[in-house]
Amino acid sequence: MKPFAYARPSDVAEAVREVAAEPNAVFLGGGTNLVDHLKLGVARPDLVVDVRTLTSREITDTGDGGLLVGAAVSNSELAADRRVRERWPVLTQALLAGANGQLRNLATVGGNPLQRTRCVYFQDVTTACNKRAPGSGCSAIGGYTRYHAILGASEQCIATHPSDMAVALTALDAVVHTEGPRGARTIPFGELHRLPGDDPSRDTVLEHGELVTAVELPPLEMARRSTYRKVRDRASYAFALVSVAAAVDLADDGTVRDARVALGGVAHTPWRATRAEEVLRGRRLTDDTARAAAEAELADAVPQPGIDGGNAFKVPLVARTLTAALRILTGREG
Repeated sequence: MKPFAYARPSDVAEAVREVAAEPNAVFLGGGTNLVDHLKLGVARPDLVVDVRTLTSREITDTGDGGLLVGAAVSNSELAADRRVRERWPVLTQALLAGANGQLRNLATVGGNPLQRTRCVYFQDVTTACNKRAPGSGCSAIGGYTRYHAILGASEQCIATHPSDMAVALTALDAVVHTEGPRGARTIPFGELHRLPGDDPSRDTVLEHGELVTAVELPPLEMARRSTYRKVRDRASYAFALVSVAAAVDLADDGTVRDARVALGGVAHTPWRATRAEEVLRGRRLTDDTARAAAEAELADAVPQPGIDGGNAFKVPLVARTLTAALRILTGREG
């Protein structure tokens, strides 16, 4: 581990100034992602700025049916909140699908969506990785690709985003509150993350020194009928091969008035499935409708070949997972 300086500022403004002033500085929140990368030599900051006690650990009603969740709230605390369980069950389920109890007790709402990719090549400093070392190449292309992207990838990077919570927040139209060198701003959650393009080293649109202070859950009545479905290689402590966060508003005759769908395990970002949503609206929620929605969303999918057989299996797996999730929402399964 490379030696680094450590700072523990007294408030958010001071923390922002310290990180903004040092090009190779990072924030330390729960540390569940950063500490691993420090040990592996993936992260090599000159300065670590501790913000664990600076942002709110409260979950407060916004007055319009929404919630404002402080960035320091742990994943366990958020998953256990009665209001979240009742109004946004998809979020509780996504949180409980992530990691294990010990990590959920440490991981924070502000840090979880900012996880860096868990690509094996990204974490191995002996291999080429454009995300870790821009311009060095992408060892994943043609390599081990089981967990990699089929949507939105580029010739520079085919990694996927690892956060379960971020998939649910994308489907829920959540809003991120930040404090940065140029002041406070709000970012629609669906605009927070970046596709790799020519610069996969940048995961989000956040500026250097910009700190997430809260995440807002807007009132979304259909979220009461929502679910999170995760397919993984083992039942615990595994990242998604494919996951689906879905919420629907159904008419009395079973017709979909509105829908929210997001996919995990398929792209560099939590993937908002807007094409699938369009197919679902105005139709009865049958297995055929679900398959048609998945087919529309995956029209531009590019499976990756690899030494492990590649990940073309993700295309039919998305369709089956979306179908299963929608069955749950209509009471036909689970």
